[in-house]
Amino acid sequence: MADISLYEEARLYSTNAEREKYESFATLYGIVVALDYLERAYVRDSVTAAEYSPACTRLLSQYKTMLKLLGDDVSSIEGFMSRYRMDLPAALHRLQVGVPATVEHSSEAGPETGKWIAETTQAFITFLDAIKLQFRAKDQLHPMLQDLVTGCARFKGSAEWEGRSKMVGWLITLNGMKASEELSAEQIRQLTFDVENAYAEFFRYLGKKDDS
Repeated sequence: MADISLYEEARLYSTNAEREKYESFATLYGIVVALDYLERAYVRDSVTAAEYSPACTRLLSQYKTMLKLLGDDVSSIEGFMSRYRMDLPAALHRLQVGVPATVEHSSEAGPETGKWIAETTQAFITFLDAIKLQFRAKDQLHPMLQDLVTGCARFKGSAEWEGRSKMVGWLITLNGMKASEELSAEQIRQLTFDVENAYAEFFRYLGKKDDS
């Protein structure tokens, strides 16, 4: 007679803490899969920009919450996806950028208003002032830079701005860091240079709008 113990279900955990960890892994896995599906649906025009943006923002928020809960158990999303053989490049790119495609590519740009100009100008000033005040950590810089990139996305054609694309690159860099990690002095110098150039580019754009 076969040994019944050979057919017993393998247990991934033996304590409540371990069970919660694996349940969190499963939730994170589901978020990544859902995000990949959403990205592909948006590219195929199966969902509109108005439907896509809030859904993507919600998934990105849930992802960030799960990373905080998992802490050191997930050192990087790339490592997590590799470990569980998740070949989902669309989701990985969105997680690396940290903002919806409608923000990254300015696809929702509409009629520009004085309020938008004022808010975006203030976002530039706030970010550059933070650098002068020695802000260096990811959890200090990332929210402000995200607001800045989102503000620029409101303006038509901003996806073609060189400065904006460099700011998106810095978002990707910050997204790959832990909350307490800090940029080096060299990185801060380059970041300041890139944001100042983007600020000048923004005002050149506004000047052209006034002349037209």
